[in-house]
Amino acid sequence: MTLEQSIKTYFGVIHAEELTQISVLFQPEKVKKGDYLLHTGKVCDRLCFIQSGMLRIFVSNEDKEVTQWISTPGYFVTDLSSLLFKQPARWTIQALTDCTLYTIDRVDYDRIGDIIPKWHQLEKLFIAKCFTILEDRIFIHLSMSAEERYDFFFSNNKDLFNQVPLQYLASMLGMTPETLSRIRRKRLKS
Repeated sequence: MTLEQSIKTYFGVIHAEELTQISVLFQPEKVKKGDYLLHTGKVCDRLCFIQSGMLRIFVSNEDKEVTQWISTPGYFVTDLSSLLFKQPARWTIQALTDCTLYTIDRVDYDRIGDIIPKWHQLEKLFIAKCFTILEDRIFIHLSMSAEERYDFFFSNNKDLFNQVPLQYLASMLGMTPETLSRIRRKRLKS
């Protein structure tokens, strides 16, 4: 999915001229595998769109890392509360692979309202979509067993199982690496 298609998907109906005006605010950026886009505790000053590659969003606690999500091409990535409210980020964002991103900094993001009169309605739609995705993830974690979560995630993200270290996937699914390995072995046998 291109940047323009994703803007339309996440932000709603935008006229072609306005879409062009927003798109030019996003600057291309190359990120090497292992590089960090954001560290926990720093204020997030940008919204990124992934053209290619994968980013891991996580937090490090005293004794472990907890992966919140693995973002893939076609998705926007940021620490939304940090970007919008200028508070310290909860999440660290690191490139799992070499990535090509399109990035808009906070200053340009804040200028979009001057370019598009209905921006505040569109931004509300974007935030509502982010909230809905979060609600869906919470529902899955609360209502499904570990095996059901694995099956659901695997059916929607098969490629990640060959590209991402299993301990990151296990953390994201709310299980230990041992549990993920056990479920995976069981699925491979059947």
